[in-house]
Amino acid sequence: MKRRVEIGILFSRSGNYRLVSEACRTGALTAIADINADPEGRVEFVPVERDPGGNADRYAAGCAEILRDSSARHIVGCVTSWSRKEAIPMLERDGGTLWYACPYEGFEANDHVVYMHACPNQQLVPLFAHVVPRFGVNGFLLGSNYIWGWETNRVARDLIADAGGEVRGERYLPLGETDVSRLIEEIRATRPDFVLNNLIGLSSYAFLKAYAELGREDAHFLPQRCPVVSCNLTECELPAIGEAGRGHLSAGPYFHDPAADGAGKHMPASSFEASAYASVRVLADILAGDPDMRWSELPSAFAGRTFATPFGATTIDPQTQHATLPVVIGEIDGMGFRTISRQEAVAPDPYLSRYDRARVFAQPRLRVVP
Repeated sequence: MKRRVEIGILFSRSGNYRLVSEACRTGALTAIADINADPEGRVEFVPVERDPGGNADRYAAGCAEILRDSSARHIVGCVTSWSRKEAIPMLERDGGTLWYACPYEGFEANDHVVYMHACPNQQLVPLFAHVVPRFGVNGFLLGSNYIWGWETNRVARDLIADAGGEVRGERYLPLGETDVSRLIEEIRATRPDFVLNNLIGLSSYAFLKAYAELGREDAHFLPQRCPVVSCNLTECELPAIGEAGRGHLSAGPYFHDPAADGAGKHMPASSFEASAYASVRVLADILAGDPDMRWSELPSAFAGRTFATPFGATTIDPQTQHATLPVVIGEIDGMGFRTISRQEAVAPDPYLSRYDRARVFAQPRLRVVP
C-alpha cells in the first residue's frame, strides 16, 4: 500500500507575479497527480495549500500554518527571494524544508532549503559570456526594488567590470510599478550595448513594451543590436508581453520544446513549471525509502544519487542543496523560445567560488545549436 504523505504548496494565486506563481503551482500539482496515479509508487501526496495572495508578509504565516496544522514537513513554494527569506525562520523553528523552484541571486545555502532552479553560475554568468562578445561590454541594469534586483545587479556590475565594460546606468522600480518612461529616456541617452532586465511581473511587461517602441524610433535599440537580457523570463509570461519580446534573450535550465511532446506525455511549459515538477518528483523518490525523513537527513539522501526530472538526469549537491542543471540561452520567438546555445549538467556554484574571469570572457563558452 502507498503511504499517504501531506505536502505543503505555498504559491500566490494573485498579485503582480501571478503568472510565474501559477506556473510553479501547476508544475507541483501535476507532479503530485502523476505520482499518485503511479500504481508502483510508494507514496501518495496530499497537498496542503496556502495562498499568500501576492503579499510577501503572508508567506511566513502561510509556512507556519502548514507546518503547525498538518503533518507536512516539506513545502514547495515561494517565488520571490523576499518571500523565501521570510519563510526560512519558520522552517528553522518547526523543522521544515522548502523546495524552491525559482532562479535566485545566489550567496545562500540554508539547510532547510533545496534550491531546484538556477543560481548565478547557471544563468547570469553564462548569459554575460554569451552577450559580451556578440553585442558589447557596456550594460544598463534594471531591477525591481528588492533582493533579486539588488543582488543580481551587484554581481552584474562585477561581471561588466571583469569584461572591461562600464555600467551605463542602474535603476529600480517598486514592485508592480508600470511607469517606465524615465527608464526608457535614460537608456536612450546612455546607449548601452545591452540591458539586463531584473524587473518582475507587471513592471517587466510594461518595460519590454516601451522598449519595443524605442526600437521602432531608434534602430540602435532593436534586439539584434541592443538586446534586453534576462535570467527569469520564461514562456509563462510571454502572452503578457506579446510581440514586444521578440528577439530578446533569456537564460535558464529549460525552455519548452513542442517537438518533445508526444506519446501522451506533455512536457512542462516553462522552467518554473519544470522546476516545481522536479521538486515534487525528487521528494517522492527520497520519501519512497523513508516517508518520515527529516530535513537533517536530506544531505545523505542526495549523496551519490541521480534523479529523473524534466531537466534530464539531475543531481543535488549535498553540501549546498543546489541542483546541477543545464544552461540554455533562448531567444524569444513568438510565444516561445528558440534555443541558441546549451550546456549540459552545470554544477551549482552559489557563491561563485569557482568563477574565473579569464575563462568566462576570453571566448564564448556555449555550444551553438544549429
